[in-house]
Amino acid sequence: MTAGTVRSLHRHPLKSALGEEIAHARITGRGLDGDRVRALLDTATGRVVSAKNPRLWRALLTVTARTTPHGIRLLAADGRELDEAGLTALLGREVRAVDVPPPGAELERSVPEEVLDRGADAEVTSTVHVLGSAAPPGTFFDFAPVHLVSTATLAALGEGTGTGGPVAAARYRPNLVVDTPGRRGFPENGWVGRELRIGDGVRLEVLAATPRCAVPTLAHGALPRDLEALRAAARLNRVEPLPGTGPMPCAGVYARVLAGGTVRRGDAVSLR
Repeated sequence: MTAGTVRSLHRHPLKSALGEEIAHARITGRGLDGDRVRALLDTATGRVVSAKNPRLWRALLTVTARTTPHGIRLLAADGRELDEAGLTALLGREVRAVDVPPPGAELERSVPEEVLDRGADAEVTSTVHVLGSAAPPGTFFDFAPVHLVSTATLAALGEGTGTGGPVAAARYRPNLVVDTPGRRGFPENGWVGRELRIGDGVRLEVLAATPRCAVPTLAHGALPRDLEALRAAARLNRVEPLPGTGPMPCAGVYARVLAGGTVRRGDAVSLR
C-alpha cells in the first residue's frame, strides 16, 4: 500500500541545535548517517542539554549545526563559529560537547502545559527521562532513531493554528517528511505497529506516535515563537503514544530500522 513519497530529509548533527536539509542519506540501525552524533552536557548536573527545558536551553535553537568533511561546524545566528567556550557564553551555563552519552544519560523535560501557561522563562515542573529506550546504546535519541511526519499532519496543524498554510516541519524536528497527497488529518497514526519500506531497501518498524513537548512552540532560528504549534496538536490529535501513557498531543511517529540503505527525495514510501 502506497503511503506517499519522501518530500525532504533532515538531520541534526548536534542535539537540540538547528539542523540541515539534505538530498539523500544513508540509514543504518542508528538512524540517518550524521544525525544526533553529538550533544552537550551540563557540567553542573551531568545531564544532556535539551531544549525540552526551554528556560535553560532554548538559546541552542539559535545555533546551526553543519556537517563538513572536517567534522561538525557550529554557527551562531550572526555567523560566528562556536566552540565550547562560545556555547557556554551563549547558554549562560558551562557545557561540554560529547560524542558518546555517559552511562544512564538523562535529560530534563519541562511540563509543556506549564510552559504554555507561564512562559519559556518561568521555572516550571520538569520530569527526568533516560535517553533512547528504543534506540541503540550510545546514541542521543530521545526514544527511537528515526522520526517521520507527514505533509497531511503539517497541513492539519497549520489549519488548527490559523496560519493559512502548513506548519514548518522544522518545528517538529523530523528526519523524514513524507508527502501524503490527498490525505487529511494525521495519517501516520495508522502506521504504528506496521512496516514502512523506503528507497534502497530501507525498512522501518513504526513504534509509536510522537508526543510533543514545548520545543515546537519555541523560536527556531528565523521562525518566531508560536504557542499554537503545540496547542493545535493538543486540540486535534490527542492519542496514546504507548499503552499506559494516556492521551498526549502527538504529531509524527517514531520508528526503528529493520534494514538499512539509502533514502532520497522523491523515493516511494509504502506501508505493509
